Amino acid sequence: MIANGELPSWLTDELATVPDHDGFAGVDELVAGLRTIADDHPELTRLERVGTSQQGEPLLCLTIEPDRPEAAEALAFGLPHPNEPIGGLTALHLARRLVEDAELRGRLDHRWRIIACIDPDGLRLNEGWLKGPFTREHYARNFYRPAGHDQVEWTYPLNHRDAYFDASIPETQALMRLIDRHRPELVCSLHNSELGGVYYYLSRSEPELYPILQQLPDVLGLSLDRGEPESPEIVRLADGIYQAGSITAAYDRAADRGEPWHTTSGDSTASYAGRYGALTLISELPYWTDPSIADATPSPIGYGEALARRAAGLTELGDLLRDGIAATEGHLLAGDSPLWRAARFFATSMTDAATAARRRADDPESDRPATAAEVSSLASGVHQFRLRFAGILLRAVKGELAVGNVRAPIRTVHDRLARRYEEWLAEDTAALPYQAIEIRRLVATQYAATLATAAHLAGTLR
Repeated sequence: MIANGELPSWLTDELATVPDHDGFAGVDELVAGLRTIADDHPELTRLERVGTSQQGEPLLCLTIEPDRPEAAEALAFGLPHPNEPIGGLTALHLARRLVEDAELRGRLDHRWRIIACIDPDGLRLNEGWLKGPFTREHYARNFYRPAGHDQVEWTYPLNHRDAYFDASIPETQALMRLIDRHRPELVCSLHNSELGGVYYYLSRSEPELYPILQQLPDVLGLSLDRGEPESPEIVRLADGIYQAGSITAAYDRAADRGEPWHTTSGDSTASYAGRYGALTLISELPYWTDPSIADATPSPIGYGEALARRAAGLTELGDLLRDGIAATEGHLLAGDSPLWRAARFFATSMTDAATAARRRADDPESDRPATAAEVSSLASGVHQFRLRFAGILLRAVKGELAVGNVRAPIRTVHDRLARRYEEWLAEDTAALPYQAIEIRRLVATQYAATLATAAHLAGTLR
């Protein structure tokens, strides 16, 4: 039962429109969904190709016209990271509700441009787990996330001090053209996380919106995430709400500490759209619960100790990835595949993350009790990264074997990595009392956050 609480009644009613889902949608289902909406509502919609993926997939955008021709523009897109398929379902539901309900269109008062999947190539590499079973093992063994320089979200142009990037991938270029042409007031980048609670990013401070975003998880039986943010550089605006923006701020903070800049990726959607004054909303939803993620009470573990444990775990992971990659280099048949590019990228990023965690553990400011949420998120992050990124390397090595590459280094790395991976799977199962979350609740949370932000800008939230 969905309780009303402080949510506006119209928004509570919209939560009930989200249907049940047995699994997530793949590329072909998302494309078919957009085409059906366009075919059924030609008077309101226009479906057009706005780009082409790196491997030749058409990138389709559905435009839904507002009741007022002068209404502001909104851009929503799913799968900015291809291991995050909640947004594809959210995008389709948003499009369906807008064409079905004139009152909702009028309340939101935007011309919507909706892309259900901006990274079809990457999503196809995740389709092995989209229909379940929704266990951590099945997910991890079929997981793919691109290298940073292959990610839609992080390949916008960047030219700041010594940080330079101008190799925007075709998918990002498609979004750039839409943003440049239509200058949206609102951009909704439909992400999701993996384990824990719900949290959000906003590209600017919008305090009137915070209470609605914070309450949505509770209304839907989820937890607001009060654990460790994804990066220590992230600025907290309120509980579960963080600042989205340019990578340049993180660069400056690293430079002020005298640290080298290792990132080979570019800037973000929020930064690029911000040149036109857009408010960007990023809503992050987990697949699995973590009951301690909302617990802000002190734990018996020190924050510095929790960080040191994280550093040790990530160091082992980074070493395993780097050693496996080094042992296979020069012996590969498909060495430039997306899986190998991702494995190399995350080997470096895990080593860098371990160094950063170790530095923070030694910081005098870390000499304090850690909250239960911080301990949980720091520990679960290690489990998450081990299963994700060692899983990518394992897939890459298995791919070499599958195409007939049976050279000794390939077989040796496969056997060593497979043994350690089995141990990590067992540790993950023992350490984390996770429970898969009903997909409908995840889509409903992201959908309602999108509606609330649009209505906030339109002045019709309450």
